[in-house]
Amino acid sequence: MTKPYIHRSIENDILKRAKEFPVIVLTGPRQTGKSTMLQKIFPSYGYISLDDPLTKNLAAQDPKLFLENNPAPLIIDEIQYVPELLSYLKIEVDSNRSLNGRYILTGSQIFSLMAGISESLAGRAVLYELLGFSFDELFTKKLINNTFAGCFQAIYKGFFPETCVHNVDPTAFYSSYIQTYLERDIRQIRSVHDLRLFQQFLELLAARVGSLLNLNEISKECGISHTTAKNWLSLLESTRIVYLLRPYYKNVSKRVIKSPKLYFTDTGLLAYILKYPDAKILSAGPIAGHLFENIMIMEILKYKFNANMRYELYFYRDSTHNEIDLVLDFGYALKLIEFKSSKSVRTDHWKHFKQISKILKPQSSHIVSFFEKDLTLSPDIYCTPWWKITDILTR
Repeated sequence: MTKPYIHRSIENDILKRAKEFPVIVLTGPRQTGKSTMLQKIFPSYGYISLDDPLTKNLAAQDPKLFLENNPAPLIIDEIQYVPELLSYLKIEVDSNRSLNGRYILTGSQIFSLMAGISESLAGRAVLYELLGFSFDELFTKKLINNTFAGCFQAIYKGFFPETCVHNVDPTAFYSSYIQTYLERDIRQIRSVHDLRLFQQFLELLAARVGSLLNLNEISKECGISHTTAKNWLSLLESTRIVYLLRPYYKNVSKRVIKSPKLYFTDTGLLAYILKYPDAKILSAGPIAGHLFENIMIMEILKYKFNANMRYELYFYRDSTHNEIDLVLDFGYALKLIEFKSSKSVRTDHWKHFKQISKILKPQSSHIVSFFEKDLTLSPDIYCTPWWKITDILTR
């Protein structure tokens, strides 16, 4: 039986740029549906996966012959496994610069891949990133509902195609995902010698989701050096398992906190690591608010990637305890967002906006919660239901 396919919001922009650039690069975590989507929207292209050991060896041993045997137009999956291919792709592209959409490359290790692209394919490639399914994509097919329970069910199931579209049991999927991730990606990194310790490190990070990152504390608790913890965190960030939200500090005279806050790109994986057995227990748990914050920030990040928007995401906190969960910097304006895991709206939810607005001078401020209606709380301060969060970006 053929699995149902749900179109992704990013598709139209990729198709458009494939007519303008010779190379498209799509990064993102494993299992987010990169290959499935690309083969769907580029059905006439050849397809090669460097995940396959034999294919990988052939490509590494003789990149020129490999490309001759697999002519464009071509999708090359997990290109980071044979980075030497990039310089040969440059030669192929430069042999006829008038041809666009020749190669579609994917990779699940974003930083190393970006470095290779910048070195070999600068000016020839456009870069995209695909995370899990977004609210908009799932609401279209009625795969989530806009209730409190619906939100936490989505948090628990996560946003990988297997769990949220194909109804694979989350526990079974994420157990397999972690083992595959550890075995396939982590074992290839020399700095990780003890997978048991690495998994403990992952659990310690999960317990601190939505909090300021203190690597010294985590490294001591895990029994590893600060350098090792820093390397492992970089690995998790580069493979998009975790996302670090940096502090906003431009044009702010007050002393601000410099440490980032940590989130997971998929809340289902986070819920699994934290050992929550179901969505109901998760919603009543001690970090339910942080989980809600996590899913909302990821939704804003997905919209940025899917719509190719240029705003940046930050949080704000200073030494006088002024704090904002999310600062969106559009370059010409700021928008402030607070997340409240609450069904009611109280004046104390937005009273701090007034003080912080004197410092940051935002265009508008927003509370995102489980309250079911749009509200204007005061001039330039708004309340938005959680399932309409992306409305903030166009308001």
